[in-house]
Amino acid sequence: MQDKQTQQAQMALTRQRLLTICFGDMETIRMLPTTFAELEAVCRDWIKPPPDAEFSLRVPVEYASLHASVCLFSQCLPRLVSGPYIYLTGEDSYQIAIMGVQGLRVEIVGDAPPPPEDEPPPPPVLDMPATFNLELAPGQNVALDTTISSDELDMARMEDGTTVDGQFWGKLNIVHQGDTHTMEFTGTRIVNEEEVPQDLLVDARVISKLAVVSKPSTAKCHLNILAPTSQYCDITLQPSQLWKLGLTWPTAEPLEDNKVKYFLRVHPGGAIEHFETQINATSLYYEAIPDPAFVEPEEFINPRNGFAMSFRDFIPHLTRVLDQLGMSLHARTNFINNNMSAFSTHKNIAYRFLSPAKIAAAIDISVNTENCIFTRLFLMFRGITDDEIGNFADAGEKEANSVNWRERVGWSEMSKDPTQFRILETSILEIT
Repeated sequence: MQDKQTQQAQMALTRQRLLTICFGDMETIRMLPTTFAELEAVCRDWIKPPPDAEFSLRVPVEYASLHASVCLFSQCLPRLVSGPYIYLTGEDSYQIAIMGVQGLRVEIVGDAPPPPEDEPPPPPVLDMPATFNLELAPGQNVALDTTISSDELDMARMEDGTTVDGQFWGKLNIVHQGDTHTMEFTGTRIVNEEEVPQDLLVDARVISKLAVVSKPSTAKCHLNILAPTSQYCDITLQPSQLWKLGLTWPTAEPLEDNKVKYFLRVHPGGAIEHFETQINATSLYYEAIPDPAFVEPEEFINPRNGFAMSFRDFIPHLTRVLDQLGMSLHARTNFINNNMSAFSTHKNIAYRFLSPAKIAAAIDISVNTENCIFTRLFLMFRGITDDEIGNFADAGEKEANSVNWRERVGWSEMSKDPTQFRILETSILEIT
């Protein structure tokens, strides 16, 4: 338990390290990525270069630690050092550059255009007059004049800045409680839908929010506990502020706000006794719900961090990946079959596996054992259109097959050792 707390403290300190990115005379500050691939993604997201633009990343020698500079020279890597700069060319050079520093300064050198200057957006329209035409009875109509208010969405412009006007389609709730009468309208403008007029337009921002309200994205998580001997243990789940726990089964005991605990007796082979409900099971189930305000499908899964392919290719590919990650035939068959209905609703699927650090930052698990081998597999996926899959031209099945998935998810050989206390967690989240 002490080792787990030490790891958590070290992770907290790591997350506080900052990255300064420079391009020309412009600078921005971000959290320091843990890998070179994440660093490249952050830089590309900031300067948004054309697809064929090439650029290099370098660190001024004075901003790297003395230990890092010595390592670069002593490890026969003089090609990475040119004058007063250390050039970052891959994971090895990046990990050496960040050794022992609390922050890093990275310069972007290349022919990419500078980031667009931020221009102040026009003031949003958050209130506008509206008229509702209601048919109380056949031939009996009444018009209600009111004002529609929005907390954040600009009702005068679409996502691309186009000015809009016209009619809205949505839901109007009229509540009568004694002498109090209230109305609440939720809706948007719709276009090219059979069930609504053809002259209406849709604002995807509102539709996405309505969809999230009706069906929030929920991660379904299973915990398998593999103990070398029969023993008592308790497991605590604590999500970050951007996540909340939903259903748990067997029912976990709430400790405090957004934190629960299981009191168990575990046995070799995976059997679990839950003391509170006196239920025997082979796994623990819980649901984790991300904050809908931060669920942006294109940000969660995109060509920089994931892969995409047709549904027909995805299932065999996922089977091979799970096999590479050491899952038994029984476990990977259950994992795929239990989620087949969600997969099959999409013609194309984009997906990614989260790194152990990102999983722990979202949902922390602690166990009252001195040594515990964690294997946490967190699969995120979303359906994409034929047009959108073109964005994944360089992140398709071929590229996904070349990934070292054991390294990506932090798989350990000890996860197969029956003498070790092990936890295997499989989680899946469909981004809607």
